[in-house]
Amino acid sequence: MFSFKDINDVYLIGEIGINHNGDLQIAKRLIDAVFACHWDCAKFQKRDPDICVPESQKNVPKDTPWGKLTYLEYKKKIEFGKKEYDYIEKYCQEKPMNWTASVWDINSLEFIRKYKVPFIKIPSAKISDLEFMEAAAETRIPLIVSTGMSSLKEVDDVVDVLRRHSCEFVLMHTNSSYPTPMEEININCIKTLRERYNCIVGYSGHEYSIESTVYAAVLGVKIIERHITLSHTMWGTDQAASLEVVGMDLLRKRIKDIDIILGDGEKRITPDEEKIRAKLRK
Repeated sequence: MFSFKDINDVYLIGEIGINHNGDLQIAKRLIDAVFACHWDCAKFQKRDPDICVPESQKNVPKDTPWGKLTYLEYKKKIEFGKKEYDYIEKYCQEKPMNWTASVWDINSLEFIRKYKVPFIKIPSAKISDLEFMEAAAETRIPLIVSTGMSSLKEVDDVVDVLRRHSCEFVLMHTNSSYPTPMEEININCIKTLRERYNCIVGYSGHEYSIESTVYAAVLGVKIIERHITLSHTMWGTDQAASLEVVGMDLLRKRIKDIDIILGDGEKRITPDEEKIRAKLRK
């Protein structure tokens, strides 16, 4: 059984989200990118549009690549169902690699828990819904919980729910603006979450660059999530704040040796220094 406690190296999640635009072939290529770049997990988003789209937004017209649709029609157009997720699970098992999804409502939670996912993601938008969090904790499936646009009091309430149900969880520092302005990233909040809740902390980045994600790894996060795309020019609200495949590969290479570089902090003369010391000191 998957456990966050067993993670040694930084665990990389490629957030496909809705960047597939309802096209299973695009989703497949993004899964391929996660696997080829040696990331650990491909993640999707699962919603029931009839529940998640506010009544005031359902009939709002939206220009899309498929013509002018209502916002509800658009959301249904890009939503994967059982046929697509059955294929995703089979495709990932054949590689093999992990996959999972963020869930945005009770129906989607029940839908995703039927698959062999190692954990389920709770998006920042849902953590103030404590009834929903109770249902998620009761599944006994490990949870990754994003803390964007939340006060510490709201995070306190969520952690209380999770611990009451003995649910294994990770808190993700994130900022919910897409893309996140540099001055709002506040990467030191990773330390705040770790010290306050004494738990594993991760980072979910929505900024343009990879630098702050590298800094998150230096601060000791064990899980990193970034949105991914085949191209920033693709249609969709999340594409611009996503990493293209080259960026995915670069990020992994930048963080893979961080633990080795940081070391244990003990001051000592290293073996290579001994040789230099013998030459330069009498």
